[in-house]
Amino acid sequence: MLFSPQFKIFLIKEFQRLKNEENDRHKLEWNLQRTLAKVNYHIHTDAIKENLIPREVNIKQTSFVYANEADLLNVALFGITAKEWRDKNPKKDGNIRDYATLEQLVVLSNMESINALLIRQGLTQNDRLIQLNKTAITQMKSLLKSSTIKKLK
Repeated sequence: MLFSPQFKIFLIKEFQRLKNEENDRHKLEWNLQRTLAKVNYHIHTDAIKENLIPREVNIKQTSFVYANEADLLNVALFGITAKEWRDKNPKKDGNIRDYATLEQLVVLSNMESINALLIRQGLTQNDRLIQLNKTAITQMKSLLKSSTIKKLK
């Protein structure tokens, strides 16, 4: 069976349009998870501000506390700090979280809320790291098996 050149062009263009639409949907889902992680970050930073930052510190010291807590989450989930990731990826723009998978972003979002709760409960940073790492491992295993997550991809 022969097809006209016009039909072949139409078919190719339609296929490209569908692939672009599919890619856009994936980007939207990833961006949604990245945005959710950023929103949960405010819950996390509020807990840090209210419970970990002493009353009389300067801006530089305050920034150190926030960065230290962000790295706690990075180590619990990714196994490395932000600086270690930048050192290993000098040509990449952004940060480790910008390159996270959908599953990692879901877990990161959950971990920010959990860490905020653990901070409010007064757990030490070492104890929180252990709990968060166990949580990250458990949730990643669950999400990687999840048929719902696979459908989103």
